[in-house]
Amino acid sequence: MSEFPSFVSPRLEPEEAKASENPPALDLPPILSPSFTPIDTIPSTPVPIPVTTEHTPAPSLPETLPEVECLVRARIPTTTGTEIFLHLYKNNVDDKEHLAIVFGNDIRSTSLDRVREGETEMDRMIRGAYVGRLYPGRQTSREDDDKHSESTKPTNKSTLVRIHSECYTGETAWSARCDCGEQLDEAARLMAKENHGIVVYLRQEGRGIGLGEKLKAYNLQDLGADTVTANLLLRHPADARSYSLATAILLDLGQKEIRLLTNNPDKIAAVEGKHREIKVTDRVPMIPLAWKMDNGGIRSKEVEGYLKTKIERMGHMLDKPF
Repeated sequence: MSEFPSFVSPRLEPEEAKASENPPALDLPPILSPSFTPIDTIPSTPVPIPVTTEHTPAPSLPETLPEVECLVRARIPTTTGTEIFLHLYKNNVDDKEHLAIVFGNDIRSTSLDRVREGETEMDRMIRGAYVGRLYPGRQTSREDDDKHSESTKPTNKSTLVRIHSECYTGETAWSARCDCGEQLDEAARLMAKENHGIVVYLRQEGRGIGLGEKLKAYNLQDLGADTVTANLLLRHPADARSYSLATAILLDLGQKEIRLLTNNPDKIAAVEGKHREIKVTDRVPMIPLAWKMDNGGIRSKEVEGYLKTKIERMGHMLDKPF
């Protein structure tokens, strides 16, 4: 294939639409089905990199953060034995329900704990605004002196945080076009080891273009485009995501200093906010498992191309092995 048809995107230079028909592939074993990575199977933990450079906020960052409110919180026992607390948020900028997946019982939501007019103690417990653990017969949402609270105590380290954008294909449909599902599992593994951390799960599929447009972009990739060019051909930005909701959610959860799991330098500045409402003290690299393990991780020519584009065209901080 030499060039995309002219009707696809007349405003792009032809060079933007060119791609090799058969990109080189590494000699790798077949793809492994993604799953929650067992805690003890990977001995290494990424070394945090102190953030010493001030990242200039983008002009597009909002002057005022969105308003967020945690509507409900519930304890979730997971298949690995780790317990998490799932927080569901509403906001004033879109009609989507965004989430915070919290590891550790000491991280609290200010908006959830706020007393609401006319509510009973049972109302508070049902929406998750309780201290400690629920048990049959409990009568109060406040600290129960008769029961061990099992609250974990924060360490001296800042909270480990992952800002994760929804990826239906990578998290649910076993896609080997990206490493999103693997990154979510790896973030969970690292936070479970510390029994402390937050995954802010933002509902912005396909780098913000939605699932339908993302599937069109997949077809363009099969025609030879990389992930950036595919978005441009569909008349979308290369990355249309926003992280101001994540900043607001983290502040609601009492976070002022965090260690951020990311390879994306732009995400650091975006999460810190235009007025530096949050400080990122360390960047913790998200290294693909296939680069660290002989037998593990997602291995396909599509994910190789995806990671290569992230590094070469989006400036992600990874040392590529290809």
